[in-house]
Amino acid sequence: MMPLSMVKAGETNIIRKIGGKEEVRKFLENLGFVTGGEVTVVSEINGNMIVNVKDSRVAIGKDMANKIMV
Repeated sequence: MMPLSMVKAGETNIIRKIGGKEEVRKFLENLGFVTGGEVTVVSEINGNMIVNVKDSRVAIGKDMANKIMV
């Protein structure tokens, strides 16, 4: 298991765990990041990422990407 921030662009992974405080987990869940769901990294620039999750593209910062374990 590793944080989403370490995944290379183009790779599809399964979300294993979402860390952080309750409000952070709720926020990510509302964006579509749920345990067992697929996430694909579209691009990464300076740790900030654009990911494909549930047929939507979402931009997240490095701090959020570190809380999503794949």
